[in-house]
Amino acid sequence: MKNKLTALILTALMALILPLQAANAANIKIGDITHVKGVRNNQIIGYGLVVGLPGTGDNSRSTQLTNKMLLMNLGTVIEQENYIQKGSSAAVIVTATVPPFAKNGDQIDVTVSTLADAKSLEGGVLVQTVMKAPNGEAVAVAQGPVSVGGVTARNNGTMKRTAITTTGRIPGGAIMERDIDTEIGDANSITLSLDHSDYTMVSRIAKRINAVAPAKAIDGSSVQITIPGAFQNDRITFLSILENLEVAPTTERARVVVNERTGTIVIGSQVKLLPAAVAHGNITVSVETTNSVSQPESFAQGSTVGFANSTVGIEKEEGSLIKMNANNNLNDLVNALNSIGVAPIDIISILQALKKAGSLQADLVII
Repeated sequence: MKNKLTALILTALMALILPLQAANAANIKIGDITHVKGVRNNQIIGYGLVVGLPGTGDNSRSTQLTNKMLLMNLGTVIEQENYIQKGSSAAVIVTATVPPFAKNGDQIDVTVSTLADAKSLEGGVLVQTVMKAPNGEAVAVAQGPVSVGGVTARNNGTMKRTAITTTGRIPGGAIMERDIDTEIGDANSITLSLDHSDYTMVSRIAKRINAVAPAKAIDGSSVQITIPGAFQNDRITFLSILENLEVAPTTERARVVVNERTGTIVIGSQVKLLPAAVAHGNITVSVETTNSVSQPESFAQGSTVGFANSTVGIEKEEGSLIKMNANNNLNDLVNALNSIGVAPIDIISILQALKKAGSLQADLVII
């Protein structure tokens, strides 16, 4: 009887969901923008040894001691750790992220990074390494050949590389030794958390879920949902229904994202300006130094002295003054900045100045 009741509820819910999904294809699924509170990844870490390196390993004392302890654990007697050839192994830190609901025997990817002065992990093999959680509990064991995805070549002080080879990965290199227990909600409810806080979106999600089960927004990023009695012992099916519900997207906050290292600027479509005037002009200062030698005449007392002649030049280009009208859109802002011929690094400075002056009506994010 209970199974029939559950089936009837599922049929009714899907009959409610499907027509709404077909009516607005531009909507977004709740499952794409939220996650269940408490269901999260877990980080683990371990200290290990990479062997088989062609002279690119490290020469640290700790690596030699680790080599000695490894051989002793394998039943090999060694008198002194410095008997082991240097450069053929490297001490490494092994890290991994365990997904929720991971089970005993699952394989996960690991990242291997040098700890001392090793030049490259190319061609190396990670020896069995125990990986632990922050509480010290052993969670997984990692081992296998390290893939660095690049090559480093050195000769007579010259080096060329195609990628960073002091860090590598081992796909599926760690085997889980225990289950990861993850609780889905509490006794009677489940909380969905938005990936990004948004009061409007969290309100829309709460209203949309109310068509299926009692729900309320409890803060700017969380919706608490009471689990119907029919799904108390079938929370996975209930979550499957919730994550496939759709809501209308909200308008993102006006934002300008700047990466000063690469000169990249991304300006959101909602960016607006208050009236402002912008002047721009380049000043270039150049210093040129010529090294010369003062040589005394023949048979004269004195010594050869080297000296430098420096020339300083200042070039000042003509500046430009443009007027920025109120409520300009993104296209107007880009055209205005292009009209005065500024480079990306100069645009970054102008945007910072506009924000400081109160003209730029957007969050300025520098990464």
